[in-house]
Amino acid sequence: MRRRQFVRAGAGAAAIAVASGSASAQAQTIKVGMVATMSGGGASIGDLMDKAVRLYQKQHDKDLPSGVKVEVIRRDDGGANPDVAKRLATELVTRDRVSFLTGFIYTPNAMAVAELATEAKVPTVIMNAGTSVIVRRSPYFARTSFTMWQSAYPLAQWAAKQGLKRGYTAVSDYGPGHDIEAAFDKGFTEAGGQIIGKVRIPLTVVDFAPFMQRIKDEKPDVLCIFVPAGKVATAIMKAYIDLGLHTAGIKLVGPGDITPDEELPNMADVPSGIVTTMHHYSASSTRPQNVAFVKAWQAEYGAGSTPSFYSVGAWDAMAAIYHAIIQQGGKLDPDKTMALLKGWRNPDSPRGPMGIDAETRDIVQSVYLRRLDRVDGQLRNVEIESFGEVKDPWVRFNPPR
Repeated sequence: MRRRQFVRAGAGAAAIAVASGSASAQAQTIKVGMVATMSGGGASIGDLMDKAVRLYQKQHDKDLPSGVKVEVIRRDDGGANPDVAKRLATELVTRDRVSFLTGFIYTPNAMAVAELATEAKVPTVIMNAGTSVIVRRSPYFARTSFTMWQSAYPLAQWAAKQGLKRGYTAVSDYGPGHDIEAAFDKGFTEAGGQIIGKVRIPLTVVDFAPFMQRIKDEKPDVLCIFVPAGKVATAIMKAYIDLGLHTAGIKLVGPGDITPDEELPNMADVPSGIVTTMHHYSASSTRPQNVAFVKAWQAEYGAGSTPSFYSVGAWDAMAAIYHAIIQQGGKLDPDKTMALLKGWRNPDSPRGPMGIDAETRDIVQSVYLRRLDRVDGQLRNVEIESFGEVKDPWVRFNPPR
């Protein structure tokens, strides 16, 4: 694969007030600023998102109005670095005069850009960050990824209905983990279960064995885990197996982050059928739209490459952005763009029908109960039940003041 260089931008000197989301309204080239992680521990995530962006453009540039071109300007935030993300986004707005911001893998980075998006009136489409409160931070935010509550709350209710009475949560100690903890607690206890223990694991931890041993000693019926997808998911899964929690009868559940499709080849020692997740995407889904997506992905990037939920969040972000451009004939106004994003739907997403809620500007989508099974000798996230048109439960329990 050819090497790509992602430039780290310096601090922007111009005032935010100089910029506006309609900067390219008279231009034929519409600029989209993408702030994501392209180096360090999260580089594989940024790469999966960037591959989706490039594939979407390759397939859909023909759909743009005549004479209109979309240029994606990429900036590397290096990880969960809110100050860096804000600086890069500021420069994209004030110097590069982008009409959209997008990307944002991590919650702190997305939150750091809210004030900028509001003051400069730049429509910002969140490709990944999943903490529920994010979209409320700016009227120019919309999200095409997921929220943690969308998965954890219905998963908890399902678990309690299986007769699992004693629950435990182990989550990474930052915004998404806190959301998983709260959502699983509420869903599980409402359905008749009891949470007997909770642990928040620092993001710097690489040895999960002490945590797993402590949980094993507490003897819960079910353990809900959340860690950021990637190598850390493989590490905590290994600890769960090595410490014998599965043989002790402790059921493992969680959002799809703990069994990301692209990491499954590294989880070869995980027995089939012991992990149940709730998530909005599986690369092994047989929906025609997903089969076509995976086929195009592997034709572009190789048979050994697998798209993930990161890829789908980026794919649908580009679909939303292209929708706004096409509907305005390439002559953009930021408030018209936001009006077009509100209530937008994509019936042909690889994940299944999805859209942006007209009131909250947040994702509405099906989530799927999945079992980690072996199919043709390889681990796959097999969808076994669908929960359609799920809005973020957190919004219902925390109405705007």
